[in-house]
Amino acid sequence: MSSSPFPDAGASPVFPSQGASAAPAPAEDGRNLDSILRIPVLVQVVLGSATMPVANLMKLGRGAIVPLDHRVGEPVDVMVNGRVIARGEIVIVEEDNSRFGISLTEVVGPADAAQNG
Repeated sequence: MSSSPFPDAGASPVFPSQGASAAPAPAEDGRNLDSILRIPVLVQVVLGSATMPVANLMKLGRGAIVPLDHRVGEPVDVMVNGRVIARGEIVIVEEDNSRFGISLTEVVGPADAAQNG
């Protein structure tokens, strides 16, 4: 028998009609899903953006105001790993008035995300 980097390369396929299950056991599904659900992703709420020359950027200091392209009351984009997944409104978190949160008003579907991302 030749040595192969794939130990099962010479194995015969097993079909469901031969008594083997085509799907992984439920315990394996649970472990796989649990592993996926623990993957960290970067969530960003984009309040707006601004374009300015580097010279103006260098002049910014404490208390400077940078006008953004979004206006108060306009929906903001919620992004996960650089892709828009939802839009919402900025709200004050009830438990802690010094923190902001977002109230989702629209969840972007896969077709919409492909057009926007």
